[in-house]
Amino acid sequence: MDLDAAVAYVLGLVRAEPTGYAERAVHGLRAMDALLARVGDPHRGLVVLHVAGSKGKGSTALYAEALARAVGRRVGTYTSPHLEHWTERYRVDGAPIAPQAFAAAVARLRPEVEALRADPVLCPSFFDLLTAAAFLVFRDAGVDVCVLETGLGGRLDATNVVAPAVTCITTIELEHTDKLGHTLEAIAAEKAGIVKPGVPCVVGALAPAAGAVVAARAGTVGAPLLRLGHELALETRRDASGALGATLVDGDEVVSFSLGDAPEHAAHNAALALASVRRLPAMARAELTTATAVLAALRLPGRAELLSRSPWVVVDAAHTAESLRALASWLDAVAPPRRHVVLSTSRDKPAAALAPILAGAERVVVTRADPDRSLPAAELARRILALEPGREVEVVEDPTVALGDALARLPAGAALCATGSVYLAGAARRVLRPLLAPG
Repeated sequence: MDLDAAVAYVLGLVRAEPTGYAERAVHGLRAMDALLARVGDPHRGLVVLHVAGSKGKGSTALYAEALARAVGRRVGTYTSPHLEHWTERYRVDGAPIAPQAFAAAVARLRPEVEALRADPVLCPSFFDLLTAAAFLVFRDAGVDVCVLETGLGGRLDATNVVAPAVTCITTIELEHTDKLGHTLEAIAAEKAGIVKPGVPCVVGALAPAAGAVVAARAGTVGAPLLRLGHELALETRRDASGALGATLVDGDEVVSFSLGDAPEHAAHNAALALASVRRLPAMARAELTTATAVLAALRLPGRAELLSRSPWVVVDAAHTAESLRALASWLDAVAPPRRHVVLSTSRDKPAAALAPILAGAERVVVTRADPDRSLPAAELARRILALEPGREVEVVEDPTVALGDALARLPAGAALCATGSVYLAGAARRVLRPLLAPG
C-alpha cells in the first residue's frame, strides 16, 4: 500500500461511517478496544500526556513536544486534523513521519478493520483507525513520551483508551453542541472524561461553570488538579520590541520564558505545556527551566502563523468565538490597521463567532475550504449579512481562487488574514506560501 492508497482507504471509511456520536455513546470505546487488541495493544506501555480542550490543545501539544525534546526525550505527537498532509498528524522527533510509514500503519490495520466491519458495535471509525495507526507508529519508533491530542470531546474519543501519565484540559467553550451538549457543563463533562484516577491534571483558565465540573470529576477519581489562576499562576508582558514574555509560578518554582511575537493566548498554552511536561515521569524540572529557551523560536503552523511581513499575511486556524476574539485582539495590536480577511467555517460553527474578526475589516471574502465539511460560501455570506446588514461580502467558492485573488488585490501596507477553520488554514498555507516565496 502506498500513500495514495492509504488515504483513499481512510476516506472510504469516512464516507462509510457506521454510526453517529449518539450510538458511540451507547457502546463506548468497544470498537477501538477491539481493533487495538487485534494488533497487540500498541498503546500499552506508552508514557502519555493526554490533551483535550475546545481550543489550544494542538498548540499545547506542540509546545509540550518541544519542551520534552529539549531535555533529550524522544517524542511522538499525534494531533488532528492535518493542515495539508495526512502525515502531519503523526510526528516523531519534531517532524511528520514519512509517507511510507503512514501507509504501512494503515496497511497493517486494514485487514483488522475489515474483519470488524460486519459487527455494528465493533466496527471501527476512520478516527479509530487513524489513532490506532499513531500507537503503532510510536511503539515502533520507541518514543520516550507520547503527546496525544483528542479529536472530539474526550470521554468517547478514540485516544481515551490510554492510561496517561498526565492529562491536560486547555479550554472549554460551546462547540460541537450537536454531539457534546448545549451547555458548558455538558461539554466540560465530556472533556473531563480524560481525567484518570491519581493522574495529575493540568487545567487552563476555565469559566466557573466548566471549572466546577472538571474539579468535581478530579475529586471523584482522586486526580491532583493544577489550574491556571489557582495552583498555577501566569503573568505576561511585552518588551519594547513587542516580544511576549511570561512567568509561570508552579508551587515553589518560578519559570520565565519568551514567545517572540506570538499572541497573548500563546502564553496560556505554553504554560499548560510546561506544567504538564514537568509532571511526566523521570522529568528533571531543573532541566526544563533552561529548556524553555526553545519556545522563543518555535513557530506553530496554522496558529497565528505570519507567512510574510511585506506584504503582511497571517494564517490562523481559529474557529471558536474565543479563539477568533483572541486573534482579532492580536491583529489589532501588531498588524497594519487596514485588514482584508478570507473566511471559511465548518458547517456546525455559528457565524456569530466571526464578529470580532469582521470588525474593522476593509474587505471580506468568503469561500469553502473543504467540499464536505465547510459551509457553502453563499450560505456563509448570508449568515454574515444577517450579523452585519449592509456589509459587502465577496463570495468565491473555490479557496484557491479566493486566496490568490485576495493576495493579488491586497493594497500596499494592508494586512491579509485567512481564518475560520483548520481546513482554510491548510488551504492558505498551500496557496499563499509559494506566492510569497522570494523571487
